[in-house]
Order: sequence, then structure tokens, then C-alpha cells
Amino acid sequence: MAMEPLYSSKIICPCCEATFASSRVRPSLKKAIRTDSDFCCYFAEVNPDFYVVRVCPYCGFASTENSRPKLPDREKRAYLDKIGVHWTHRDYGGERTPEVAMETYKLALLSAQTVKESSRIIASLLQHIAWLYRYDGNRAMEDKFLGFALEAYIEVYQGERNSYNNARLLYLIGELNRRLGHYHEAVRWFSRVIHDRRITDASMIRASREQWTVLREDMVSNGEELPEEMKVGGA
Repeated sequence: MAMEPLYSSKIICPCCEATFASSRVRPSLKKAIRTDSDFCCYFAEVNPDFYVVRVCPYCGFASTENSRPKLPDREKRAYLDKIGVHWTHRDYGGERTPEVAMETYKLALLSAQTVKESSRIIASLLQHIAWLYRYDGNRAMEDKFLGFALEAYIEVYQGERNSYNNARLLYLIGELNRRLGHYHEAVRWFSRVIHDRRITDASMIRASREQWTVLREDMVSNGEELPEEMKVGGA
């Protein structure tokens, strides 16, 4: 008998502190069959990303495992006064369709913005929403949310004193710029990963070199003038 792909996990709401059940995908089914250059993953069966957000059925507060486990009273009140007061009981604890997954991410985004979660968490939610639009083939909305995610990731970079050590963040900012057609900005961010000797993350240096080549092809095919470092072979 095949094992059920989902299992139930008990969650304590960071806002109203009620206990509720939220579904997760079994670890054995979390292996991606392929991954896009901005880390969007594809799965043979159930997509674990559909179950990242936990939504409290009682107050509607939506969070992820990276969110704060408990909110300060002022932020609880901000959420309850602005959103919780309008909430009607809904349970997202079972199986989720792509449409239901989108609802949960947008609830999480609204919750995070209301309680002033970190830019990094907000950026991740925005990027996941973009991926859900990608799965659906909606390029216009995908690009819209990739743009929002890019702005939030730049805020993360500006707010973290040692961001130069986070090669994955620098690479991602470069890749989102490339995907959105901001080619010269993409050159700048990839170049940081490749040339900054303080960066030692070999996998991100390699990925930046690979995307540098893709970026060069993008620029040539779009008639963009290449920067000097690309004309002479660059990275």
C-alpha cells in the first residue's frame, strides 16, 4: 500500500496562539526533477511549495517556518485590527490545488507586510508567488512579482552588513535582473560574485559564470551593446 504523500503537523499560531493542523509533504517526495536558474523547483508528484504556508483557520494569520514563532502584542493587534477582524473561518489543512496554494501565499504576504516581517521573508514570498504564476504559464504576472521580489532582495542586500558574503543573494539579484531584461544591472551583480575575492561559494561562482554566458547571449539576441568585460571574454 502506497504511503500518503501528505502528513499533518501541529502548528501554534504566532498571532492568536491557537493550535491547528497544517499539511506537509513527506521528505522522501521532496526531490525536485529539475530546477530553474532562480531556484524554482519542479516535482514529479506533489509540489512541497504548495504546503509551505500555514494558515490559522481561527484568525487567518498566515506564516511559514521562517516567520517569527510569536508576535509582539502591538503587531498582533495591528494584524487583528486590519485583517483578522474580517476573517471568516477557513481551513487550509488538507490537500491544496495550485489555486489554493496561491491563496495561502497571498495571505502570508499580506500577514507579513502587516506585521512588518523581515525583507528577506517578504522577498521569498513574492518570489514563490512568481513561481506559482510560472507554473500556470502567466508570464505577465510572473514578471510583475519577480520585479517585486527583486526590489525586496535589494532591500535585504542593503540591510545586511555582510551581504557580500551571501553569494546566493548576489547571484539571485543578478538572475532576477536578467530574467526581467535589466541586462546591465545583471552584469553588475554577476560580476560581483565572480570577481570579489571575499566570495568563496564555489557553486554560486560557477552558477554566475554560467548565467554570464546566458546573459551575453540574451544581450546579443536583443541587440544590446555589450559592456567591455563581455566584449573581451570577461568572466
